[in-house]
Amino acid sequence: MGGHPRREGPPGWIEGLSVVNIIEVQNLSRRFGSFKAVDDVSFTVGGGEVVGLLGPNGAGKTTTMRMLTTYLTPTSGRAVLAGHDVLDEPLEVRRKLGYLPESVPLYGEMRVREFLRFRARLKDVPRSNLRRVIAEVVSRCRLDEVENRIIGQLSRGYRQRVGLAEALLHDPPILILDEPTSGLDPIQILEVRALIRELGARHTIVLSTHILPEVEAVCGRVIIIARGRIAVDERLESLRRESTVVVEARGGSEAIRGVLETVPGVERAIPDGQDGAFAGFQVRTREGQDLRESIGQRLASGGFPIRRLDLRRSSLEERFIQAVNRETLADARSEAS
Repeated sequence: MGGHPRREGPPGWIEGLSVVNIIEVQNLSRRFGSFKAVDDVSFTVGGGEVVGLLGPNGAGKTTTMRMLTTYLTPTSGRAVLAGHDVLDEPLEVRRKLGYLPESVPLYGEMRVREFLRFRARLKDVPRSNLRRVIAEVVSRCRLDEVENRIIGQLSRGYRQRVGLAEALLHDPPILILDEPTSGLDPIQILEVRALIRELGARHTIVLSTHILPEVEAVCGRVIIIARGRIAVDERLESLRRESTVVVEARGGSEAIRGVLETVPGVERAIPDGQDGAFAGFQVRTREGQDLRESIGQRLASGGFPIRRLDLRRSSLEERFIQAVNRETLADARSEAS
């Protein structure tokens, strides 16, 4: 695997989780024949972050996950986890992460504790620590009631918890979870989300999903992948601060727009249709400021009666739709040219 210089983990990276990029992805791509599933993706994840990898079905999320976990080899680019390159040091990468795939590979004929003991031995957990380690993951994943039951007889929700427990056996600093609530009922979904929030206190987590409420419930940051490319990379708190003032006023559209764009703090006024004598606008403000009072005063003094003046906060759903549509349009234009 030449051409990929080895990189040592930064000193004290576990102790310095809040400041160290524990995951670094640079220009990562993966082709399947002529189809590019992941296209020049770059991002970093700081220690202690819980990041949602969001995108529609077929966007490239699972392919990205499989490259990070060394199950797929990148066509180009590189990924470094906890100081170890996925190409140069795949075994070291696996020692530093726990992976929960969408379809959890479990041995249905084994009992829960028996399975966890078997997997712990494969992960080189010292024999002297087996009892303590298994007891800890059973407790953390709330498997006490079923630890002696046969896995094949468990509900899907409990099987997901067994999969999480298995990923935690060697206490990895990184957890990569691919659609962890897929196929669960609403109660099971809430239970698994609560568990992921708890795990975020001790682990860096990358959570792949196409379910928007999942990201909002457990993540601090969202990366949206559309058509194999990163379309959005933002902290959720920043996204929630974004807002638009929705205005409808009586008068000529261009005249009203001119007035709106003289209000201090307004970046631009985007026409949003005409309803009879009333012109509609979406007004973007600097840093999401609520400028309804200033806008109302300026329109009133200019002689433009107001029918509507609302503040609309940005939502993850809106950003998701915008990102997907933007990438789809970009591809269509590229193909047309």
